[in-house]
Amino acid sequence: MSQATSWDPERYATNARFVAELGAPLLDMLAPRPRELILDLGCGDGALTERIAALDCTVIGIDSSLAQLQAARIRGLQVALMDGQEISFKQSFDAVFTNAALHWMKRPDRVASGVWNILKPGGRFVGEFGGKGNVEKIHSALYAALKKRAIDPAPIDPWYYPSTEEYAQLLTDTGFSISTIELIPRSTQLPGDMRAWLELFGQAFIEAVKESDRSALLDELARSLEPGLLDADGHWFADYVRLRFAATKPAA
Repeated sequence: MSQATSWDPERYATNARFVAELGAPLLDMLAPRPRELILDLGCGDGALTERIAALDCTVIGIDSSLAQLQAARIRGLQVALMDGQEISFKQSFDAVFTNAALHWMKRPDRVASGVWNILKPGGRFVGEFGGKGNVEKIHSALYAALKKRAIDPAPIDPWYYPSTEEYAQLLTDTGFSISTIELIPRSTQLPGDMRAWLELFGQAFIEAVKESDRSALLDELARSLEPGLLDADGHWFADYVRLRFAATKPAA
């Protein structure tokens, strides 16, 4: 995940546990088999890594957040501190799994080539991440709020949200054969309010303003997003759109 964003495991578990829960169907696509060696790319605190390991697989998780990896180690998982854009292993993996991580990696070509290099012939690359249109209302509000303050948001934007066509082209250019790729609109109720979501996921934008102005910025953003993302019962939603894919490195 982005080095510009810090990940506190407790706060993540409180405000973003739904990320792993909604990614659980990916495990069916991955279809792990006993004794396979699988890499969890962007494993976070290991919530899904643990479920793969329970299927009698050998799983290694990587993430760029030391705090999240420490939480994963408490689960008894084998993990390593590594940037997903700089994957380096001597082992050859049967599969690479990733959930809600690739949209934090703005060099997708390096991610794809790194995955290709560590996969065995016939190996699987299965994942889900933010796709074109993901949190578009929130994204637009963040851009508008920073531009209003004479701050260019583009250079600090930590997110990569490709279309299916764009990501399919990247995978095929790398050499993968695509089994499935689709965009899935998934409006998701948040466990807390919009401020909590922004403070966790929108750190790069929020921290672009002076600390003394951040509370006012969060209030302004929440007010602007209420018409589209707050329901009549006071529940906040995020306008997620996920890109889900499965691809294979052709057998030699």
